[in-house]
Amino acid sequence: MIQSEEAMKTSVVALILDKRPEDAIEVLCKWFRVRRPKLGVGVVEGRTKGVAAVYSVRRKEILAARREYLYDPFVIVHEFYHHLRSRSGKHRGTEKQADRFALDFIAAYQRAVAALAALNGEGQA
Repeated sequence: MIQSEEAMKTSVVALILDKRPEDAIEVLCKWFRVRRPKLGVGVVEGRTKGVAAVYSVRRKEILAARREYLYDPFVIVHEFYHHLRSRSGKHRGTEKQADRFALDFIAAYQRAVAALAALNGEGQA
């Protein structure tokens, strides 16, 4: 069981980078106590031109334009934010808020990596 928010965020990013986005979504859903959205690859007509992924409120699905986007922490966490904010069946939240949400997870992961590197004496001359 993940004990802290920082550990949860780090774990989510690590799972996505490890090509385990389904497990990352499971961690997010347990943490935020929401139902799990589907993950898929494809397009939603009229909504995916030039974007890596979309969240379909109607289908409760994160849909990546290409498979490799499923392994991008920014993309998955950004779209999960839309899932989190659309529990009422309406889309709430902005792209900027979703970006900040995703960047916060990535920053937590980067802090953990830096802390591990410091413990291992990396980066010392």
